[in-house]
Amino acid sequence: MRGKLITIEGTDCSGKSTQLELLAKRLQDENVNFRKIAFPRYDSESSALVRMYLGGEFGENVSAVNAYTASSFFAVDRAASYLREWKTYLDEGGNVLLDRYTTSNAIYQASKLPKGEREAFCDWLFDFEYNLLGLPSPDAVIFLDMPPQYAEQLMKKREESEDIHEKDKKYLATCYASAVELSEKYSWKRISCTESQRIKTIEEIHSEIYKLVSDVLSEGKYNA
Repeated sequence: MRGKLITIEGTDCSGKSTQLELLAKRLQDENVNFRKIAFPRYDSESSALVRMYLGGEFGENVSAVNAYTASSFFAVDRAASYLREWKTYLDEGGNVLLDRYTTSNAIYQASKLPKGEREAFCDWLFDFEYNLLGLPSPDAVIFLDMPPQYAEQLMKKREESEDIHEKDKKYLATCYASAVELSEKYSWKRISCTESQRIKTIEEIHSEIYKLVSDVLSEGKYNA
């Protein structure tokens, strides 16, 4: 019986990495069988084109590489990771927790296109990755809803240099709006990261994620 594949998704500075670390520690303490993976795999050769793209080697403007081409860069990195690192593990019943997945292409690359073309792009994307490349579709996608004005506050506190996506604040706002629409269309499990004009605490968000993940691991699938 295949294990569960759960994706934590969101736009930049929504807290995905922090939340995945907290979730992993708690599940480890509970002796849950799982692995966690973050995409892109920056330390892998398979992410070379992704690193070149985000580093601006194909152009400093996000539109320099079209949605379909850029998506293929990220998809190849995922496919290499799946085939080398976790296909057998998942097939044999292990659970896999992901920081970003195919759904990130849906958010970031579809946002480059006019609204009228985004649905066709997502149809192509999910067929390309889940059918043609053979990547498994997730059992649940948890969307961390962090509005751009709050994400920008958090981004200012980061010390890392910004990639071409992060430098374009208008693009990030479009990505957020696209993510909200996608979460509704594909029934992602949406967690609001703000409340009463404040950013929720890390612990508050973690509690909501933990409950959703526990439900998926114990009861079955959400549509993704």
